[in-house]
Amino acid sequence: MFLVAGLGNPGTKYNKTRHNIGFLFLDYLARQLRVELSASKWTADAAKTLIEGEQALLLKPQTFMNLSGKSVAAAALYYKIPPENIIVIHDDLDMPVGKLKIVINRGAGGHNGIRSIISLLGSKNFIRIKAGIGRPDDIIPVERYVLTKMSKSEEEVVETVMPQVYDAVGLIISKGIEHAMNKINVRKNVSIQRGL
Repeated sequence: MFLVAGLGNPGTKYNKTRHNIGFLFLDYLARQLRVELSASKWTADAAKTLIEGEQALLLKPQTFMNLSGKSVAAAALYYKIPPENIIVIHDDLDMPVGKLKIVINRGAGGHNGIRSIISLLGSKNFIRIKAGIGRPDDIIPVERYVLTKMSKSEEEVVETVMPQVYDAVGLIISKGIEHAMNKINVRKNVSIQRGL
């Protein structure tokens, strides 16, 4: 069984903020798989489904970003899912909007949601699909930037990348991490004009 988690902050005020890109992608997966996420015992919205013939749990932690590990670790423990079968989709400041990258067995890289998951799983040997949100100009503090809503042009780019995230999850589950990395990590960035 696989666990696919998308990270973000709960509540309407955080809808479409850059930090919630993991939620947007997980909602897209749920729509494509025709399942409905609902409240679960792990302080998360969740749904069981099949991806490439394998059982999978879609998970949106409702703990706020910095405590994401609480939900992920609890669900993984309940279903006895090993770290290498956990896929976490989250925002990344060091890549431009529209860029995706699959990594495994890496440190938190300053991401508090990932730090929480590593801490509570007791392992960093899980798979991550990092989705670029770009870095702000020097004038805007990072903390404010990640909690600001995406511009219209950023939203449009994120929409075009959603099928790639779906492909990435399917490839990881059906063909393995190496194959998925070789396919997804080499794709070119989608261009974006800022300030629209």
